[in-house]
Amino acid sequence: MDAAALLEAYDAQLREEAEVARATTVVPHPPVLWATFGDGGMVTYRSLGGLQGEALDGLIEATVGHFREATDVATAEWKTRGHDAPADLGARLVAHGFVAEEVETVMVGPATELAVDVELPAGVAIRRAEVGPDLLADVQRATAMQVQVFGRGGGRDAREVAEQLAADPDHLQLWLAEARGEVVAAGTLDVVRGTQFAGLWGGAVLAPWRGRGIYRALVSARARAALAAGVRYLHSDCTAMSRPILERSGLTAVTTTTPYRWTRPDPGGEGAPA
Repeated sequence: MDAAALLEAYDAQLREEAEVARATTVVPHPPVLWATFGDGGMVTYRSLGGLQGEALDGLIEATVGHFREATDVATAEWKTRGHDAPADLGARLVAHGFVAEEVETVMVGPATELAVDVELPAGVAIRRAEVGPDLLADVQRATAMQVQVFGRGGGRDAREVAEQLAADPDHLQLWLAEARGEVVAAGTLDVVRGTQFAGLWGGAVLAPWRGRGIYRALVSARARAALAAGVRYLHSDCTAMSRPILERSGLTAVTTTTPYRWTRPDPGGEGAPA
C-alpha cells in the first residue's frame, strides 16, 4: 500500500474514540473529544471541520477552561498531526499557553512486513512478560532500562502498568530482550480494539547493545503477536533514532505528530499571594 492509503486507514481507524479507549472520562465537545487518563488529559479529533481564526481560538479557550475548571489533571495534551488543517493550529495553541514537544514521525505498515526472522546476538533471548507473580518485576526492570535510555521514565508507575497488562492481556503486551538476566531492550504492543491496528510503543535498547539486530527482533516478535491477534497494520510514533530501523523493517512514514502540552499553573508559583 502507498503512503496515502495507509494514512487514510490511520485517520479513519486510530483517531477519536480509538485514542481514548482506556480513558477514565471522555467528554464530547464537537469537533473534539476531551479525555482524562488519571492526572493527564488529552484532546483528540479526526478533523477540526474547517475551524480557523476566532472560532478555533474559541475552541482552544474552551478546552483549556475544561481541563482547568472541570478536571484536576496536571497536564493536557493536544496531539496535532502534520497533515491537519489549519496550518497555524500550532501557533494558536502556543498563544493559549500550550508548549510544543518533540516532533515525531507517524509510521504505518502491514504487520506481515515486520514479522521476519532476525538473528540475535549469542546469549540474547526475547520473551513476553507473562501475567503472573513476576509481571511487576518485569515491568520494573523494563522501566529502569528505559530510564537509562531516555533519561526519564514513561510517566506512569510500574505497578499501574503491570495492572493494565494483567487486566487486558489480549490487547496489551510487554516484550523484553534479555542477556544474562539483564533487560537490554523492551517495547510494548497495544492492539487497538475495534480496528485493524496495533501500536508499537516504548521501544528502547541499551547503548552497548545497539546495532546488533535486537531492536528489529523485538519489532518482529511483536509483529508476530499482532498477527496472531488478527491485526493487519502496525503503527508507531517514532523518533529520528528509530525511524530508519522501522523503515527498513517495512513501515512507511505517513505524517508527523507534535504534542502540544498545557500544564496547570502552580498556585504557589511566582505571583501567587503571599
